[in-house]
Amino acid sequence: MGYEQARDELADVVRRLESGGTTLEESLALWERGEQLARICQEWLDGARKRLDAAVAAAPQRPDAGGSSGDKTARE
Repeated sequence: MGYEQARDELADVVRRLESGGTTLEESLALWERGEQLARICQEWLDGARKRLDAAVAAAPQRPDAGGSSGDKTARE
C-alpha cells in the first residue's frame, strides 16, 4: 500500500471514530486498522527521510562563499 492510500484511509478511519455511532467492537476494529495504517505511513516517511539524508550526504559540498553574512564590520 502506498503512502497516499494509507494516509487517506487513516483520515477516513479517524473521521469515522470521531463521528461516533459505532459499536464498541466496530470502534476497536477501526482503532486497530488506524494503528496499522499509521505504522505504514511512518514506515514510508522513515524511508523517505533515509533517502533524503543519503542524497544530501552524497551531494558534492559547495565551497563556502565566505563574508556574505551581511555583517559590515567583517568587510571593513
